[in-house]
Amino acid sequence: MSAPHRTIYPIGRSGQAWGAAEKAAWLARQQRQRCYADLVLKPLRQTLPAAAELIEYGRLDYCALGLASYPLLAVKSRVWLPERPTVLITGGVHGYETSGVLGALQFIAHDFARYAEHVNLLVLPCISPWGFETINRWNPLTLDPNRHFYADSPAQEAAAVLACVAAHAPQVALHIDLHETTDTDNSEFGPAKAARDGVAFDWHAIPDGFYLVGDNERPAPEFQRALIAAVSQVTHIALPDAQGCLIGEPLQQHGVINYAKRELGLCGGMTAAALVTTTEVYPDSPSATPAQCNAAQVATLTAGIDYLLARHAPPA
Repeated sequence: MSAPHRTIYPIGRSGQAWGAAEKAAWLARQQRQRCYADLVLKPLRQTLPAAAELIEYGRLDYCALGLASYPLLAVKSRVWLPERPTVLITGGVHGYETSGVLGALQFIAHDFARYAEHVNLLVLPCISPWGFETINRWNPLTLDPNRHFYADSPAQEAAAVLACVAAHAPQVALHIDLHETTDTDNSEFGPAKAARDGVAFDWHAIPDGFYLVGDNERPAPEFQRALIAAVSQVTHIALPDAQGCLIGEPLQQHGVINYAKRELGLCGGMTAAALVTTTEVYPDSPSATPAQCNAAQVATLTAGIDYLLARHAPPA
């Protein structure tokens, strides 16, 4: 868990929001650190279960910035029945949150087929491939995709997802969005955001452990509780700080806080699903391994679908 300290970001001037020059300077600092084609596209194509089909729902095109163009892939149930509930799984909205992507891939490889017999599944495992490759929260335009899930979104990543879901899964019963909270939120991404916006950096303690972010409008406390119980068998659950908060938000129950997802333009607010949550894994914990982080994401997904199925009345 990181300790509070004064952070001065190397781009921009204190109290002044970034202009085009500062944003270009930030982009010039970003380096490709891993390969989307090798780590995401290749496993998808090699381990796709027979019950699934791959859909290219768009391309993330940053060629005008001297960057690459990335195919955006979703995995959909090959058999899609209107009487079945629909489950939406999203990962990699923030490309640097690794277990969100790898956990979704692990679910596709090992669990998709058995759940596809009971629910309609749409999985978008890596929404922000440029962010995944450069280990970034933002896209190249210094936009956080997870604040831009709304109509006419300026973030290509969010706009493509909205179009995909509207076309393939207009009615969703369960949506789980896979994320992480990392120490770099305090060392890099928080300070960068403050510098970009010309404001002071608001440091907060990073919770050591797993937690969930529900929706203020659809809190579903019993659902959240069931997921926390399942994940607690895989990794430890974050405890609140001295003020009873996680990342500055009041605890609703063990391991759960709520956000105004629609108001904030979050991925978790994009559907009308009655059951919605966002996972937050802590990969920097000395008490958790990368394998546990991936397993925590998968445990959330399987527990969430089990919860849905236990309450979904089959057709007569």
